[in-house]
Amino acid sequence: MRRTFVVGCPRSGTTIVQALLARHPAIYTLPETAFFEQLHGDLAWRWGDARVRQRRRRWRQSLGLTRRHIRETFAALHVQLAGARPPMPSAYHWRTLSSQFLALLDRSAVVAGRSMWLEKTPNHLLYIPEIELLAPDARFVHVVRRGMDVLASLADVYLRFENDDAFGGGTVHWARRWNRAMEIHSQHVGRLNHHFVFLEDLVRQPDIEWARLCAFLDLAPDAPLDNACQQSIANLNDEPWKISAIEGQLREADPKVDGLFGPRMQRWLQGRLASYEDLRAQCQAVRARPAARVRKAYDTQVAGVG
Repeated sequence: MRRTFVVGCPRSGTTIVQALLARHPAIYTLPETAFFEQLHGDLAWRWGDARVRQRRRRWRQSLGLTRRHIRETFAALHVQLAGARPPMPSAYHWRTLSSQFLALLDRSAVVAGRSMWLEKTPNHLLYIPEIELLAPDARFVHVVRRGMDVLASLADVYLRFENDDAFGGGTVHWARRWNRAMEIHSQHVGRLNHHFVFLEDLVRQPDIEWARLCAFLDLAPDAPLDNACQQSIANLNDEPWKISAIEGQLREADPKVDGLFGPRMQRWLQGRLASYEDLRAQCQAVRARPAARVRKAYDTQVAGVG
């Protein structure tokens, strides 16, 4: 079973990429699970939020034990996907529970007649080391969007839905988080199990980017796609902001920056946000490397992990 995770800063286009891929006949997907986010916690600390200076690890975490909440969450996911509770009680150690989670998605994809599953939780960007430890063969699709557009989209969705849990904190808070996301993205440029989708490129040259994405995932690029995503990837009662993305149809997003940010705020953001163009140039340079050098780098990477 081929396992794929779609990650990125929230409001970067992860949902549209998930929905687009879900139109392919080989791919099984599901709504965001936030499994590793809930399993390991420390979300604000991993983002580097200003209010969280130190990591607080309880004794259970130090011993690798899971909280009852995540075990119950896994049992509920098992009911959702398999139609029944797990045959055995959920594991108490995080490694074992993680393995059960991966196996559940493997079985669900097989039952659906698919050869690959795709899990999309943007915040799983922060948990890549833990995921790779349990699933060294997993592939990661990083979705990246211009920082100013991400910040404008976050402000817009907060004004329309006032969801403090998902989008609260303000522009300065999210500017720091976007910079943290860019830092993590840059750490994985050039790794063969990581692929970068820049949203503006996907929208403007969809055929080229689709071919690159399919090559990375070993998918047939000419396979007939569903006219729209037929799989359930979001509950619009809880996540109404995803309504324009869940069909997997690419379109130019409405510009929001000038309508939401005045000149002074735009100048501040331009001076504070990490360089999107630098990351894009890094990825383009890697694409230009000869295949032999890429293979040598991959073999070295695998040997280091082993």
